[in-house]
Amino acid sequence: MPQQPQEILQQYWGFPNFRNSQQAIIEAVLANQDVMALLPTGGGKSICYQVPALAKDGICIVVSPLIALIQNQVDTLKKLGIKAIALTGGISFGEVNDLLDNCLYGNYKFLYLSPERLQQELVKERIKQMNVNLIAIDEAHCISHWGNDFRPAYLECDILRELAPSAPMIALTATATETVVKDICQNLKLQDPLLVKDSFSRNNITYSLCWEEDKKYRLKELCGQVRNSVIVYVRSRRMTTELASYLGAQGHSATFFHGGLSKKDKDKRLTQWLQNKVKVMVATNAFGMGIDKPYVGLVVHYQIPDSVENYFQEAGRAGRDGNPANAILITNETDKAQVRKQFLSVLPDVTFI
Repeated sequence: MPQQPQEILQQYWGFPNFRNSQQAIIEAVLANQDVMALLPTGGGKSICYQVPALAKDGICIVVSPLIALIQNQVDTLKKLGIKAIALTGGISFGEVNDLLDNCLYGNYKFLYLSPERLQQELVKERIKQMNVNLIAIDEAHCISHWGNDFRPAYLECDILRELAPSAPMIALTATATETVVKDICQNLKLQDPLLVKDSFSRNNITYSLCWEEDKKYRLKELCGQVRNSVIVYVRSRRMTTELASYLGAQGHSATFFHGGLSKKDKDKRLTQWLQNKVKVMVATNAFGMGIDKPYVGLVVHYQIPDSVENYFQEAGRAGRDGNPANAILITNETDKAQVRKQFLSVLPDVTFI
């Protein structure tokens, strides 16, 4: 007899109850309904597809954008005693073939892959043969031309509709405007989906503004007050390397992350941080998509972010375990001048008017 969702949640994750819209989403998926879920960072998105996939016979296919994040999810599931496979880059044709065989005959529950893998004929042919019980598209805003993280390969995701026509699809994101949500539903061919948008309020996070002329000193002090992981957001690539070097010299293990790094370097630095080999991640807003680490005790904005939406999205990476956490914006008079300049630069000048 199949387990009930509540029993699965308790058995594997140790939670007595679902949070917010999780139960409604899971019930819709189990009723074979498509779902479009807009949930806050730390809102428990993965449980929304992992629990129903475990409650049904067959395998769940999960499309995710970054190798390090795929590997992190698979490692987490394995530690829980759940059979999962990661189909990442850098593996031979023979290895891919063997992994897909395991999905067919090895009683695996999850197959994680990047959207680029859906361009391979071998992968498509094997998925056709699988008993797919659910398709989960993580970071679904990547499929939209209107989103900031548009990734053309995500447009391949709709092929899963043809490869596994009887499986419901769930699209998940923490960042999408109404236009992007419509684009996601259209591109993924979601059929009469349940639309869910949870509150983005996070009561366990304390938001603070710190006025400080000597920002570096304040940052060093803040990092020293936290035992768990730290994220420091800045606005330039140069500043990521500068601050990571400074914090390292002050005795805090730190690394940096920005859009100019190679894919291999990004994955390496992300993995180091996820595995607690370094405590502090200094990054631009390129660091964020799909970050799944529960024990982040502090998020610092060293410079004022582009928008209020970006601020709450990034600050929301603190306290995903539900424990008290802090989000601190360090600012001073220099920031005020920079923000004023940034705001005025987008306005038309006198000659234009």
